[in-house]
Amino acid sequence: MASKIALVAMVIILSAVNWSIAGKENHLAKGKIVYLELAPVDPRSLMQGDYMVLSFRVATAVYDALPKADKSRRWRQKVEATDGYVIVSVNEQNIGTFKGLYENKPLSNNDVLMRYRVRNGKVKFATNAYFFQEGHGKYYESAQYGLFRVDNEGELLLASMHNKDLEKIEADTLGINSTDSK
Repeated sequence: MASKIALVAMVIILSAVNWSIAGKENHLAKGKIVYLELAPVDPRSLMQGDYMVLSFRVATAVYDALPKADKSRRWRQKVEATDGYVIVSVNEQNIGTFKGLYENKPLSNNDVLMRYRVRNGKVKFATNAYFFQEGHGKYYESAQYGLFRVDNEGELLLASMHNKDLEKIEADTLGINSTDSK
């Protein structure tokens, strides 16, 4: 009896995992494309091992628009942990710029709703890091945009990194052999 229960539990867990994977794959395939410009970060922490620390200009605008917890000390203003939605205006190249915080009003045709999270006083979109193959860090130094796929609920998935001309940064296009590690 215990083995039947374990088998049923395993089937349920595997089904749930596969359902989640299929949902993310659908999100990546069909989500609206939005490029968010990277904000400058400390060059000493830009490349740490096999990932790149991410910060986006839109996040800075969201932070500035949010109410601060302690307004008496400008240098120590803090934003409380919260989740919310921002309206991003998208141009003909799908580059998103901050329009405003969402206030339950209808969006125009070129607006996209994006979910953000504030944790430890920082605004985050989907992720704050981009991981890549060991030894490929120097190729991602030219990254200026993150390509996100956004679903109808404003959830984001980071799909790829792009240079200033919106060209995708990939090992194959950079003349890197996939077996090379450095």
